[in-house]
Amino acid sequence: MNMQKLIQTSGKVFTGFSILSIGYVSIFSLISPQGTMDLVQTTLPNTDAISSIRGIYGGVGMAVSISLIYLMLKENGKALIFLSLFWGAYAFSRVLTIMIDGELGAFGTQWLMIEGVLCLIGLLLTWVNQREKVAFL
Repeated sequence: MNMQKLIQTSGKVFTGFSILSIGYVSIFSLISPQGTMDLVQTTLPNTDAISSIRGIYGGVGMAVSISLIYLMLKENGKALIFLSLFWGAYAFSRVLTIMIDGELGAFGTQWLMIEGVLCLIGLLLTWVNQREKVAFL
């Protein structure tokens, strides 16, 4: 396998993994918004709260997943840029929470590490992808 093919395949594997991760949370949230919030020991007190979780994690997550499928198939470089921003924004939000509200619990700390690593992988793949394109011009 040549280097360009390896880079393209790595980017698609990363994008596919992200689609599965985001899609899983999305489907779970559409089916059971309370189940999603149970992960952070939060009770949804009314139907407005339930519909908000179903909409944000479920509906928006589904739209992101579908968009990423399209980008993975048509323009995976753009999917990598988006995923770098997506995972980075999650990590940034957790760091901001630490700065404003204090230390995260085990769940938040674990996900800060995961999202930070996924952001770095996305940035690395974006950089390598762009560098490889320039090398072949």
